[in-house]
Parts: sequence; C-alpha cells; structure tokens
Amino acid sequence: MSTCLLGIDVGTESVRVAVVDPDGSVRGVASRRHATRHPHPGWATQDPGDWWTGLRAAVGEVLAQTGTSAQQVAGVGYAATTMTVVPMAATGEHLADALLWMDVRAVDQAARAATSSSSALRYIGDGAAPASAEWFPFKAAWLAEHEPELFARTDRLVDAADWLTHRLTGTWTQNINTAALRMFHNRDTGGWPADFYQHVGAGAALAKVPEQVLDLGAPVGGLTHAAATELGLVAGTPVAQGCGDAWAGQIGLDVLAPGRMALITGSSHVLTGQTHAAVSGAGFFGAYTDAVLPGQYTVEAGQASTGSVLRWFVENFARDVVAEAEKRTTQSAFDLLNARSAHLPPGADGLVMNEYFQGNRTPYTDARARGSLWGLSLGHTREHVYRAIQEAICYGTAHNLRVLSAAGSPVERMVACGGATRSRDFIQRHADVTGIPIELTEVPDAVVLGSAILAATGAGLYPSVSEAAAAMVRTAVVLDPDPGRHEAYRPFVDAYTQTYPLLRGPMHALADQGER
Repeated sequence: MSTCLLGIDVGTESVRVAVVDPDGSVRGVASRRHATRHPHPGWATQDPGDWWTGLRAAVGEVLAQTGTSAQQVAGVGYAATTMTVVPMAATGEHLADALLWMDVRAVDQAARAATSSSSALRYIGDGAAPASAEWFPFKAAWLAEHEPELFARTDRLVDAADWLTHRLTGTWTQNINTAALRMFHNRDTGGWPADFYQHVGAGAALAKVPEQVLDLGAPVGGLTHAAATELGLVAGTPVAQGCGDAWAGQIGLDVLAPGRMALITGSSHVLTGQTHAAVSGAGFFGAYTDAVLPGQYTVEAGQASTGSVLRWFVENFARDVVAEAEKRTTQSAFDLLNARSAHLPPGADGLVMNEYFQGNRTPYTDARARGSLWGLSLGHTREHVYRAIQEAICYGTAHNLRVLSAAGSPVERMVACGGATRSRDFIQRHADVTGIPIELTEVPDAVVLGSAILAATGAGLYPSVSEAAAAMVRTAVVLDPDPGRHEAYRPFVDAYTQTYPLLRGPMHALADQGER
C-alpha cells in the first residue's frame, strides 16, 4: 500500500486539498468555495465555519476521487491566508467572523506606526513606507478599541493557519512564517516587539498569541480523534507546522535560495524570495528573519488586488460571456475574453489602469488608494478594458521589481504559480512587461504542493524542507520575454507608475468622504 501526503490550502476564495505522492506527483485535487462579506467599504470578513465545512467536503472528495484510503495518508500539511485574524475561545471555537487579509479597516491604527522608534520598523522599509492596515497588530488594536467586549472574551487571537493548527491537532502554536511576515516577530532581536505593540494599541494582544513559535514543517502532533473523524482520516496522522499560503507557494516552487523570486498569483499577487542578509528599504517588506527557512531572510513585495479585479470585471460587466462559457463548458469566461482581446496591441490602445481596488500593498502601502482608469475614448470596447486590467496587473509587478532592483535586490528569474498561470498568454505578458524570464513548474498548484512538502518533512520522509522541495519540484517550461513587446510596454509602465502620485490627494479625499 503506497503512502501519500495531504496538502491543504485555505485560500481567499476556496479550500483546496490535494493528494500528493512523496515524489511530488499530484494524484488529485478537490476544492470548495466559501463566501466573503464586505459589510462596509474596506472591510472583508469570512466565517471560519465555512472553511471547515469546505475542508471536510474537499478531503472526502479527493480521497474518493483518487481511490486513496485514510491509512495511506502519511502526513498532513497546510497553508492559509495571512493577516486573517480569528478571535477564538480557549476551547477552540471562533467567537466572530475572521477579519480577512484584504480588510483594511485598521487604517488609523496602522498610521500610529509612523511615530514609533521600534526596531520592528525594519520590516516595513525601515519605516520609509506606511504600515499596512492589513497586518495583525493593527487589526488587533482595532478590535481592542472598537469591539472591546469581543476582545476581552477572546482567549486566542490567531492567524488562519494557526486556527487550522488547533482545529487539526488541538495544539496552540504560532508559525514563524506569519509571525515574522505579518506580526513583526524577529528572532534576531529577541522575538516579539512589545514596545511596538504597545505603541500601536495592541499590547494586550500579545497575551492572546500562542507561546510556541515553530519553524515550517516541524511536527506539531497528530490529528485529534474528533478532527480525524470529521475528515475521514486516521487519528494520530502526523501534522506538520503550516504557514501562509503565498509562502507555501514559494516552497512549492522551490524558491528556497537567493537569486530567484516566486510570483504567487491569485486574488492578489505576491513576490517573495530569499536573501542571506537582513536587507531593508523603502517600497518592499523585510527582510524577515527565518520566515521560510531558519538562517535565511525573506523579502516581499505584492499587489493587494489582481485576480480579484479581473473576477469583479467579469462578474459585473461580462455576464453574457459567463453564460456563454457555461454553455460551452470547455472554456471559461476568462478564456473567451482572452481570445476576444488577443488582437489588441500593447497598451490596449492607450488605456492605463491602476489595480488598487483594495488599496496598494507595495510600493506605497496605502490602504486608501483605489483603482483608476484613464485614456478612454469612444473607440474603446469592453475587451479593451479587460486587457487594460490584465496589463495593469503586469505593470504593478514590473513596478515592484523596479523598486527591488533599485534597493540592490535585482531579480534574474521568476517562478510563477496560481491563477494567472492558467492562461499562457497572461503569464507571457508578465514576462514581456517585466523583461524577466518566468519559469513554470510541473505542478502549477504550488500552494498545495508546498503544503505537501511540509507534510513530507513533518512526517519524516525528508530531513528538511529544502531537501523535500528539491525532490518534489520539477521545472516544466521557461517563458522568455519578447524584446520587442518589452520595449513597446515600457512607456505604459512609466505612465502607470506616474498615475498614483498624481491622484493620491483626490483618492484620499474621496476615501475620507466615504468613511464619514
């Protein structure tokens, strides 16, 4: 009876579960969607109960689909969205909906970071950029100030990955990945920056964070009897310490040494890679201590809304295309719109969009930034706007790479995964716009593969995460940029980068007006 691994991804839009062989081959994947609520502008919440319901269904489906028995599962690994703050009781029940990563209500709390002198500011460009309202301490401070009764009843305030740790094993742990990347934990300076938490109003939250901070892939424990029964697995099956979804993707792309950059695409875009030194600077985040591998540092940049903007456009302005795709069954609405916009030249005949619908993560870190579209004429069509959104996403990636290069961290090759890679034309456009070769791996779903790599490490099938990734990840193809198209895109990238500074004042004024 051959053994296998279970890789779990609790993402923004769905729960995905894969059965993976120890050599990295994926036997099958199942998923279940869950809803996001937006009760106010800038807010975004989800019900953790929906995550568990989806996980139960997806595990059952993928085991049945692949003919895998529970006894064959040698280990479980997992990833989840970061900055998704869950208020929990000591007994493990969630006390309210989770504040999703894209929830940016904590703008005022994040602004307090600007007057801090804490060493924690190294993680946000040495304080050169505003702190993101998405991050844990600011959401914790918002809860303490605006939901004091809920905050007082909360015994544990955890990220989504650590919610899942407890749900699977009954153990409270804090993974080093989200601790460093989203909570300002720094082993080089002693761990939690209590001075910074106090300064921003989140001092009381540190008592609600799990005491154990574990490296990725470390054995946490076995599945509890209750979790195993609900999931149809075997109690005691080894569970490895999980992490944020983008960094499981980095692991699943084997971007575990300096010199390459992972491009994680989906509802948002994340650029993440490794360095040997604790570099920092304006316009990017990090370098985070031990966030992926002990003894290394991680740098990060990203875009807050990318695939989510494309989905917004299709769902609101291309419902007829969605209906047509449903009839065809072999092509999605995105496939049809890609085909219908394929004839357009670089720059969509003069349209420039900024994809800051849910704020800007880097290089500006502005929760009050919003999307814009300019250059419209009566000759433009729906397909032009669709293409302009795709190009804006690529321009945002190029902008972030420019910032990293200027800071002394040039990128020579990207390794991509996620939703954008389903369209070869779209991912090629990323290469053409940025001028950087993009590598695709045999398993495009790098997050569930990365989760399985953690599972393999925690189960003792490999001695380390690096060795597991080297054995389980393989390159499929390399997309080189087209030099002519790269040059054609250059002025549009320039126009894109010039747009936000010109509109920042009016954007903020309207955002402030809308919050009154």
